[in-house]
Amino acid sequence: MRQMIKPWRHVFKLDPDRELGDRELAAVCLSGTDAILVGGSTGVTYENTVSLLSRIRQYDLPCALEVSDLEAAVPGFDLYMIPMVLNTADTSWILGHHRRAIERFGSLIPWELLLTEGYIVLNGDSSVARLTGADCSLSADGAAAYAQIADKLMNLPVVYLEYSGCFGDMETVREVRAMVEHSQLFYGGGITGGEEAMQAAALCDTVVVGNIIYRDVEQALLTVQAVKSTPQIDRKNL
Repeated sequence: MRQMIKPWRHVFKLDPDRELGDRELAAVCLSGTDAILVGGSTGVTYENTVSLLSRIRQYDLPCALEVSDLEAAVPGFDLYMIPMVLNTADTSWILGHHRRAIERFGSLIPWELLLTEGYIVLNGDSSVARLTGADCSLSADGAAAYAQIADKLMNLPVVYLEYSGCFGDMETVREVRAMVEHSQLFYGGGITGGEEAMQAAALCDTVVVGNIIYRDVEQALLTVQAVKSTPQIDRKNL
């Protein structure tokens, strides 16, 4: 599964709890993005996830589910991404929910389709920060330390810098990039156009674009080429 996500430079994230017209969905899926990630912090249900998956399946591109609610664990995705929020004191978001999922579903879990994400949540005003009780007051060094825990101690496939709702501090992202050697570095948050997409793409392996889809789909589409035309800075040169 690590190999599946390795080519992903640009990903659109769609929320089952938000409305998106058929024409807009077609534009997103035919944009040249590398994958669709389905997920959200609140309001995600089995029914709205099934509905969105069935619409996305009209198009030929990878589709992953970020499992944030056990009730919305829908079969039929190519990949299941399992978040672990590292910068929270609430262990439910590190191991608790995961243990309950294993107890409940046991042998039904398609382990070969699962990838774990080490989330570092950095916008205190975001829904995910409030939901998980994340400590968003981290310095760049603090964020980089969590990233190294995910990368080196836990050997997680993905380190995910989540600024949901605002554009991130690129100096913090740069510090994290310099320390992550093995995990794939995802960035998400506040990308509203090509310029922000390029800044994130220069420092990260994968750029996730979400909220702007629902406000201005034309601007969202511009981020695909912006990301793919931006070379990554070699971490050794940071």
